[in-house]
Amino acid sequence: MNWKAFLFGAVAGAAGAYAVNAAISHKMDVPAQKVLNHARSQFRLSGQVSGSWIHMEAVPFEKNGIQYKVYRGGITRTSPDLEDGTEQFEFVADATTGTILDVYRL
Repeated sequence: MNWKAFLFGAVAGAAGAYAVNAAISHKMDVPAQKVLNHARSQFRLSGQVSGSWIHMEAVPFEKNGIQYKVYRGGITRTSPDLEDGTEQFEFVADATTGTILDVYRL
């Protein structure tokens, strides 16, 4: 057996395994637009959404002593039950999973 070829194969395999492991273990944020689309779909369940926004940069946020990296956004929803016909909400969503952590009515 050619030891140079074996050693080259072993080194290449180890380098490939390291690269795959690094790629899998690296946590990537969910794109902000995808989080906004999810929030809009959830708000549509109880009324028509007339406007929305999201801050595209994730920022630190603490809730119940737990640190998160979050996106902040807002939704305007029309509702015939209200006097002016609209209600506004601000939401906070986890940037890693896209889960909505909190919603505030403005």
